[in-house]
Amino acid sequence: MSDFKTLPDAPVIRLENLTLPGCLVGSGDLLPGALTLAGGRIVADRHDAVAVDMRGAMVFPTFVDMHTHLDKGHIWPRTPNPDGSFEGALGAVGGDRMKSWSAEDVAKRMDFALRSAYAHGTGAIRTHLDSVPPQTAISFPVFREMRARWAGRIDLQAACLMGIDNIADAAGFTETADIVAESGGILGVVTYPVPRLMEHLTTFFDAAEARGLEVDFHVDETLDPTVNTLRSIAEMVLARGFARPVTVGHLCSLSTMPEAEALATLDLVAKAGINVVSLPMCNLYLQDRHARRTPRNRGITLVHEMKARGINVSFASDNTRDPFYAYGDLDMLEVMREATRIGHLDHSDPDWTAAFLTNPARACGFAAPSLAPGAPADLVICRARSWTELFARPQADRIVLRQGRAIDRSLPDYSELDDLMRMP
Repeated sequence: MSDFKTLPDAPVIRLENLTLPGCLVGSGDLLPGALTLAGGRIVADRHDAVAVDMRGAMVFPTFVDMHTHLDKGHIWPRTPNPDGSFEGALGAVGGDRMKSWSAEDVAKRMDFALRSAYAHGTGAIRTHLDSVPPQTAISFPVFREMRARWAGRIDLQAACLMGIDNIADAAGFTETADIVAESGGILGVVTYPVPRLMEHLTTFFDAAEARGLEVDFHVDETLDPTVNTLRSIAEMVLARGFARPVTVGHLCSLSTMPEAEALATLDLVAKAGINVVSLPMCNLYLQDRHARRTPRNRGITLVHEMKARGINVSFASDNTRDPFYAYGDLDMLEVMREATRIGHLDHSDPDWTAAFLTNPARACGFAAPSLAPGAPADLVICRARSWTELFARPQADRIVLRQGRAIDRSLPDYSELDDLMRMP
């Protein structure tokens, strides 16, 4: 493939000899094809197009990353996880938030993360924002400013994040729910076994219904086979006839609980129409971590069983260079590569590509990524011509088009954050 940055300066360009994901253009696995670009959009073929031979390059629309934590990102250098465990991450992030999460700190790290995601080829992101007062009143205004600044480049959504037992603080929860509503956000919460779980869930759904909000849960991020708050969520959605979109993420305990209970729970999730997002990289990092012991259980949720039941399944980045995950760069091609390896998506259905594009867009209400005429010419083009070529390398030389033009893919330098890390 020739260097796409030297594409002829022509008003209409036809990219020939491309490799397209079949699920985005009809059916099947990978298909040969062509795309014609004009006026920043994909258009029907035109006789006046200047042809460019792409030599079999694979092409995708820009990706949708539906579960991230932009407020936590890149704090690892100043606050690492002391032992790599989930509990260590909770304590480290809590301490860092209380000491350092000013509006300036959150904004600078958030912008750094968005510039990385944009360079990698992401077009839409949902982020969770820690919402323990007073942080809610700090982070949501920063998010609103960032959403306006990035409009037209990355579509942004935000969900609040708090523990389910925080709902017992009626005044604090009401304040958070109001800020979320004023920000056009999503009501979010983390569920785990607590004595008043159903009461708290009732209060949570009452608040969402009163404000017309979608809901997004962190659920059962543990390998304890006795933990199944997912069932309680599904039962409540069904009992209430909750009409707004519901998303649940993690669901690690499904991988360790008795098979019959896990599958019966998934039947309820399917019946309730709940969206699921799997976060395999972060779950691999945290789950079953013990000093001087090799992990046995890896925490990925039951994505194949979900898909078989018609559940809308997606994958996403989750945390980035913070105590919950020391690595990552909001690169959805990395997520696709690792999810394929970890979840054995290969030798499976040919349409798993949708789990990084159209499925998360549908769950969140983003515009559906598309390669059809009329769609924006926002594309990620890789030199790979097949799945094995795509996943064998990190595709660092990929080309990202926005409105039909190649963007500068230079990544921000970590040194930009040195003043926040209290580094010499």
